Amino acid sequence: MTRDLPLTEVEIETPMARMHSAKIAGKKLVFVPVLRAGVTFVEGMLDLVPTARVAHIGLYREPETFVAVEYFFKSPSDLRERLAIVVSPVLATANTAVAAVDRLKERGGKRTSGWVCLLAAPEGVERFRGLHPDVPLWLAGIDEGLDDNGFILPGLGDAGDRAYGTR
Repeated sequence: MTRDLPLTEVEIETPMARMHSAKIAGKKLVFVPVLRAGVTFVEGMLDLVPTARVAHIGLYREPETFVAVEYFFKSPSDLRERLAIVVSPVLATANTAVAAVDRLKERGGKRTSGWVCLLAAPEGVERFRGLHPDVPLWLAGIDEGLDDNGFILPGLGDAGDRAYGTR
């Protein structure tokens, strides 16, 4: 996900010697976990890029219509100057993904540089790419499809419930 970002050469002091190393150029990244399941990813992302900031967007999927409902949004004040990468375990119907990217763009995050998730449904990938062709998807895998409740098959169920042992 970071391999295409522009880099600059910096000099650093290690415990043993001075050296030159590559560093992400320009403004830093902001990771945007979709609450609550996306929080499970943000610590690992910060291990990858420890200088990144974290924004939070709370969205839940209304169970009957699958419409994404926003209940929380908090971001760094310089969101306009940062590259935003949204993180969530799944991309099912894409309603939440589309809503998250819409909100980021509306609130100044014009440079949304990606959506990162583990598992997606083909229907969600197609819908997301159709509505946000400028935002790359970084997926670990694509499953068979969606069931009548909008869950990925074979999938993993509700990622937030699995991560936190709730229902």
